Amino acid sequence: MKFQIAPHTLERANERRATENEIIEVLETGNSISAKYGRLGKSKIFPFHNYRLQKYFEEKKVEVYYLIEEQNLITITVYVFYGKF
Repeated sequence: MKFQIAPHTLERANERRATENEIIEVLETGNSISAKYGRLGKSKIFPFHNYRLQKYFEEKKVEVYYLIEEQNLITITVYVFYGKF
């Protein structure tokens, strides 16, 4: 299946400090999560060990929401949560 990462997804990834490689890794090896409106979602926890907004976090959880059209997986958006999961 071909991944098509939408420009909106990359914009949100940049704002929320996720990388394109992390998005691809989530899509390839992440755990399925529930999503609304007939869409699909996957999530994965990554080690972070860094500061975000002047607060230290051990991990970040990256959630990618997407849909499948024909043989293409098309991303919709990405969310990033920081903490200890």
